[in-house]
Amino acid sequence: MSEIFSIPSEKVKDFINNNNDSVILDVRTEEEWNMVGKPDGEALNVKTLFISLLIGPDRQRNENFTKDFNEKKISKKNNILIICRSGVRSMAAAKLLQQQGYTNLINISDGFEGNPSTVEGWKKTRLPFK
Repeated sequence: MSEIFSIPSEKVKDFINNNNDSVILDVRTEEEWNMVGKPDGEALNVKTLFISLLIGPDRQRNENFTKDFNEKKISKKNNILIICRSGVRSMAAAKLLQQQGYTNLINISDGFEGNPSTVEGWKKTRLPFK
């Protein structure tokens, strides 16, 4: 199996500029999207998908995660940048997609919110969000 790479949010814009076949996949919960915001991939000229890895108030694993992703008909050649709050769920999601035969998986290591005590994460690095 190929390696799952990790990049910090501050490198996302350059990566996308050099890889215009990229897709952003946000695996956080609907509550997080509504309360904290969503990455705006369209502002970076890439498609953004929202599929929760964990669902419900007790955060059970979404058993339909890979099925939901496969229904989006994303090419296995595309680069898939996966984001969650802080980088843990996104790596778990990358491993699930790797089992489905996807090879160009990139974990956004500092996530959407990053560590509260540092200047990292999608929002703090001033990447576009809604």
